[in-house]
Amino acid sequence: MEIQFEKNLCRYLDPVLRQTGEQEQTQEIRLADGMPDIGRVITSWGQVVIRSKEWRSDCVSVSGGVMVWILYAPEDGTGERWLDEWVPFKMKWELPDGVREGQIRVSCSLRFLDGRNVSPRKIMLRVGIGGLAEAFSPGETEVYMPGDLPSGLEVLKRSYPVRLNMEAGEKAFSLEETLTLPESCPKPERLVYCTMQPELTERKLLADKAVFRGNGNLHLMYRAENGQLHTWDFDLPFSQLAQLEEGYSQDAGLDVMLGITSLEPELDAQGKFRVKCGLVGQYVVSDRKLLELAEDAYCPGSQIAVDSAELMLPVLLDQKVESIHLEQTLPMNADVIVDCVFYPEQPRSRRRENGVEWELTGMVQALGYGENGALQASSARWEGNFFLPADEDSRVFGTLEAAGRPNATAGDGSVAVSCPTRLAMETRKNQSFPMITALQQGQPIPPDPARPSVILCRAGEEALWSLAKRYGTTVAAIESANGLQEAPAPDQLLLIPVL
Repeated sequence: MEIQFEKNLCRYLDPVLRQTGEQEQTQEIRLADGMPDIGRVITSWGQVVIRSKEWRSDCVSVSGGVMVWILYAPEDGTGERWLDEWVPFKMKWELPDGVREGQIRVSCSLRFLDGRNVSPRKIMLRVGIGGLAEAFSPGETEVYMPGDLPSGLEVLKRSYPVRLNMEAGEKAFSLEETLTLPESCPKPERLVYCTMQPELTERKLLADKAVFRGNGNLHLMYRAENGQLHTWDFDLPFSQLAQLEEGYSQDAGLDVMLGITSLEPELDAQGKFRVKCGLVGQYVVSDRKLLELAEDAYCPGSQIAVDSAELMLPVLLDQKVESIHLEQTLPMNADVIVDCVFYPEQPRSRRRENGVEWELTGMVQALGYGENGALQASSARWEGNFFLPADEDSRVFGTLEAAGRPNATAGDGSVAVSCPTRLAMETRKNQSFPMITALQQGQPIPPDPARPSVILCRAGEEALWSLAKRYGTTVAAIESANGLQEAPAPDQLLLIPVL
């Protein structure tokens, strides 16, 4: 007799790609007519902007550029001059064969900037860009569960709570503000550079809506009317809501990756800063599903034919964030620190025994005034590490980002820099679950007259299910015969009633 199984479709998002990449762009910059010759390049800053992303048949790609500002000291000894430049880039990552088109999340960051004058009228600029791409493809699989079962049939059922990625999308929005410096600050004469670092403060799901809030941390440098450079930071709060395709449970999670799509700063004639910034929140929704599977079956009185399969799912095991405090010393003779920035790189992971070791790197850069009032700049590479315990067959991914503005303190021939950072980590695993897909109940098995009605055996490490199946009885019968309320001790003697 064939026993019918119910077949349900389990839909999810399959993370078919999560990969980092690095790119270096070089660009020649020539001074405009009327600008004085270059004596030395002091320093430079940058802001990465994402313009577009694309899913092709064999790859995903992201296009954008780096807004670059260069500060140099003229050869004639006059005051510092500024240049701004746009450096385009395009990065791509290959996709596995045969994946269905889905959703892309990308994050691009600045790794380093290096501007050198190769002649009095020309600067050679090197820009390092780091990228992270994620691609999620719609996936589905069939899950089998038994319907009505005939009496006498024993079925081992297990429940597995698993977390799966369910939906991905994005919400584009913009911030536009007019900002005024406090009265205690020197009046600005010229805007030197401006960067934006978005930071999430809250993210949650409300049924079929994704809600995320945060601040756009705007950092700007300006030259005052007295010729001195100053920096200031503004927080531009935002609150966004995205409509989802369906509603989710209270256990659902929301992960949001923020990106800058445009940045337009300017200083008006009244000394007010106006800024327009485009952002995009790229979100992934995960939810907990309860898999109820039949893993094994037998019948003490008849033959059973079992068809089985392995149910494979991309399970999200864990997400966590670790705070890491960066400390670095830069060689620089400066009395007053004007500016300090940190450019984090995508972390690299290395498998160790019982876990993953993260290699954390980035570039620290500072600018200050020396004893003679001349601007001095210095930069150095920062290195750190972090160990995360993890199963050998799991996959662990991480991103490193600044969690606030760096703080710099001038010392004797050096500058001490500290900066809070965050290492966000995610653990995934392609996990298999045994599953019965069909049952055939055969002819009754005639009883063996020589078979004892009760068997005495030691429990050992074997589960009650295995003992019951081996001796042709049931778990309930063994528990009743031995008065068991919990699993027996390994050295406990058990009475096995034979049915």
